[in-house]
Amino acid sequence: MLLKFAVQDFKDDREFKNLSEHTIKNYMIQLSEFQNFCVEKEILNVEDITTNTIKMYLLYCVKVKKNNPVTINTKIKNLKAFFNYMIESEILSQKRNPMIKIEKVKTDTKIDVFSDNHIKQMLNYYRRLKGREHSFYAYRDYTIILTLLGSGMRLGEMCNLTWKEVDLITGTIIVFGKNRMQASIPITDRLVKELAEYKMFCLQNFSELSTHVFVNRENQPMTTNAVKNVFKRLKEIMNFKDVRLSAHTFRHTFAHRFLINGGDVFTLQKMLRHSNLKMTEKYLAIWGTALREQNQKFNPLNHLEY
Repeated sequence: MLLKFAVQDFKDDREFKNLSEHTIKNYMIQLSEFQNFCVEKEILNVEDITTNTIKMYLLYCVKVKKNNPVTINTKIKNLKAFFNYMIESEILSQKRNPMIKIEKVKTDTKIDVFSDNHIKQMLNYYRRLKGREHSFYAYRDYTIILTLLGSGMRLGEMCNLTWKEVDLITGTIIVFGKNRMQASIPITDRLVKELAEYKMFCLQNFSELSTHVFVNRENQPMTTNAVKNVFKRLKEIMNFKDVRLSAHTFRHTFAHRFLINGGDVFTLQKMLRHSNLKMTEKYLAIWGTALREQNQKFNPLNHLEY
C-alpha cells in the first residue's frame, strides 16, 4: 500500500474515533514529515519500511531537525500508533512491524518549575501594561497565567474553556482533557475573583461576551499556537536563563507547589487528570528532596516530648 494512502486512512480512522482536532493535526504534521523522508529515500510503500528506515528517520530528526529526547519519544509514540493501525487493518503482519525493536530514548528527569520570583516578574510586567494602550492583551495574558498556575490545566484545555464551564458561584470549572474526558475541578477564591474581574473586562471591551473564556482582539477563541506565541514574546522580554517559559511549566509548577505544601499524590492525580498514578509519582520521585525538607520542618515528632 502506498504510504501516502496509508497516512490518509490513519487520519480517517482517528477522526472516526473522535480524537481531538489538535491530536489529529499533530499526528499529520509528523507523518507528513516521515512520508517526505521516505520519499527522499525512494520508499513509497508501507511494506518497504524497515526498522532501519525508522532508525535513519529518528537519526535525521536528532541531527538535522535538532529534536530533543522528549520530542523524539513523542514521534516514536506516534509512529507506533500508525504502524499498529497498519497491523489492525491487515496491511502489515505483526512480524513486519518496523517499530517492534524501537524503544524510547532516555530523557533527562529534570522538570522545570517557576520560582516565586519568576511568577512575580511576569505578573508585574502585565500589571504595568494594564494602564497603557495594550490593556486588553495585558489583562488577558495576566489572567491566562493565573488560570494555568491556579488550576494546573493543560494548554488545550484552557483554550477550549467556555464561560458556561466556569462556575464562579461554586468555584469549580469543567475541563475536557485527553480523550475527551470530562472532569470538574475546584478553583480557589482568588482565581474566582480574577476570572470574575476578567469577565467584566471582556463585557466592557466587546459588544457581547464570547462563549470562550480566552479570546483574541476580534473576540474569537484563542488557538494553542496563539497562546504559545504569547509565551514566546514573554520569554524574550523576561529572558529567564534557568527555566523554560511555556504553558506546561505552569502545570509542573502547580504540581510542585501542591506536593511541597503537603498535598497528597492521589488528590494531585485527580486535579491533573492523569489516567494513572505513573506520571504523578514521577513528580513525587523528582521532588522527593523538597518533600523530605518539608517533612523535617513539619513532622509531628519534632515537637513531641517523649
